[in-house]
Amino acid sequence: MAISLSLSELARRIDGSTICGEAGSVFSGMAALDTAGPEDISFLGNEKYLPQFLSTKAGAVIVPVGYDFKTDGPALISVSNPSLAFATVVRHFAAAASPFIPGIHPSAYVDPSAEVDPAKVCVHPGAIVLAGARIGEGTEIAPNAVIQNDAVVGEDCRIGANSTVRERCVLGDRVIIQPGAVIGSDGYGYEFSDGRHVKIDQVGIVEIHDDVEIGANTTIDRARFGKTIVGEGTKIDNLCQIAHNVIIGKHCLIVSQSGLAGSCKIEDYVTVAAQSGIAGHVIIGEKAILSGRCGATTSLKGGIIYAGKPALPYREENKLQAHVRRLPKLLERVKALEAAAKEKSSTSE
Repeated sequence: MAISLSLSELARRIDGSTICGEAGSVFSGMAALDTAGPEDISFLGNEKYLPQFLSTKAGAVIVPVGYDFKTDGPALISVSNPSLAFATVVRHFAAAASPFIPGIHPSAYVDPSAEVDPAKVCVHPGAIVLAGARIGEGTEIAPNAVIQNDAVVGEDCRIGANSTVRERCVLGDRVIIQPGAVIGSDGYGYEFSDGRHVKIDQVGIVEIHDDVEIGANTTIDRARFGKTIVGEGTKIDNLCQIAHNVIIGKHCLIVSQSGLAGSCKIEDYVTVAAQSGIAGHVIIGEKAILSGRCGATTSLKGGIIYAGKPALPYREENKLQAHVRRLPKLLERVKALEAAAKEKSSTSE
């Protein structure tokens, strides 16, 4: 696979318009504006990086539409979203540097009853695929990953090193599981009886739809019965906990160290920012945004930005915090009024 890109090929791949530069110019890498060299492609995605752009040594820069003046420096290609276009460039060079090579490494174990085509699947050293598992074409299973009994992994998936997909769980196509993640661990279910916590069997599964990414060391618990579901296109960051029977809609963002308690439901296009928590059986409406360290203890309407613990509409929480910050001065005033009242009372006696 060719690694280099000509300017004309670059413009075609990112659906951009060439502002200036030689069509035949060739580039062999990508880098940030301040570190790029003449053979690198870079991008200008934010005005605060304009000084770096003006001094960059990059060979080509992807710029926003409307940025139409010519320079004596890099070739320029305009697109509607430079950051997204640059992601296409990164993907090209990354794929070229680490090509998909099908085959099963001799130190991997694949059960004879598993459906794995060595000509179309890549299984790395130490990986394990147990009985009844099915692995789709184009999928890569990294070192020491484990696909347990009867699990289904779709096409063109990437299963990271030391991650686990437990029995009977189902992954759609183009799912990315980052290293150390666990899909289908037992839900946290116990009943207290005779002075002991008795484990409740968790017999459901996890179902992950197409184009989902699960971050490193994130855990998604299997349902007590039925399914824990992660909808199409949802992206879950590192170190998140998704409990049993949670339902997450399409194209949601769940950011690092957030926790979703059992049986809560997250509708489509919801953003849950870092270190937020959602209580069990709560419903978060479509396109709601929970800002960082938010605590949702009751169901929330969609289309609103929330903050605080418990979660309130952002402006309401800001007003509340403003009042809280005034409390020390208010307390001083109350003490002064009390002292004045006491002094007046004593002098009138």
